[in-house]
Amino acid sequence: MLDLFISSAHAQTAQAPAQPAWMSFIPFVLIFVVMYFLMIRPQKKRMEEEQSFLNKLSHGDEVYTKSGILGKVTGIAEKVVTIELEGGTRMKVLKSHIGGSASAIFSEAKK
Repeated sequence: MLDLFISSAHAQTAQAPAQPAWMSFIPFVLIFVVMYFLMIRPQKKRMEEEQSFLNKLSHGDEVYTKSGILGKVTGIAEKVVTIELEGGTRMKVLKSHIGGSASAIFSEAKK
């Protein structure tokens, strides 16, 4: 009866066939590919669209800032944009903080 347990213990120590070392990297590569298509690529596309909008910015455009302020562009410098608020007040904002066109907000609200 003791031989029955000993022989089964030897059977459990049999090793599986060896895999090439590069096979262990396949899950990491697959995770990176999924992350690229789900996170990196859409973010990069959004950044390119935002940069394109900022380059096309001109006087008279109605914009919103990332902090939620709406106004009309009255002056553009290299890094600073002057926007005019409702009451005629002018405010200087960093160009990188312009969120987008205000008309896009109002067209989404109508749908």
